[in-house]
Amino acid sequence: MGPNEPCSMPMATPWLKVAPLLTLIIIFTSITMALSIECQQRPEKNNPRALRREGLIPATLYGHNGAESISLVVDHNTAINMLRSVTVKETPIEVKIPHLSWEGEAVVQEIQCHPWRRNLYHLAFFAGKK
Repeated sequence: MGPNEPCSMPMATPWLKVAPLLTLIIIFTSITMALSIECQQRPEKNNPRALRREGLIPATLYGHNGAESISLVVDHNTAINMLRSVTVKETPIEVKIPHLSWEGEAVVQEIQCHPWRRNLYHLAFFAGKK
């Protein structure tokens, strides 16, 4: 057989059989990617409107320590990006609060936004077990 003659025997390409499986694994991995958000403790006596003007969204974390709650602030753009892939009361999120040295898993309990402008007003997280 010369270099320009077609091959009479089919070439074995085992990677073609594996390629759909690899595609499925890559898609599944991207779907199950862990979500995380970093929050800061909300300053005392700070007006929520002033926070929103600065690009921060007021948030609250419930259930991290019994009946206590923590007032937090979250960056607006980070919150919007996170909320695109979250289902309320279902999707676990890794919440980090460096100021309080607290880190744990939580779900978005409630999203408050303007009725027709759809501006984000407030987020409520509910902490799960560590």
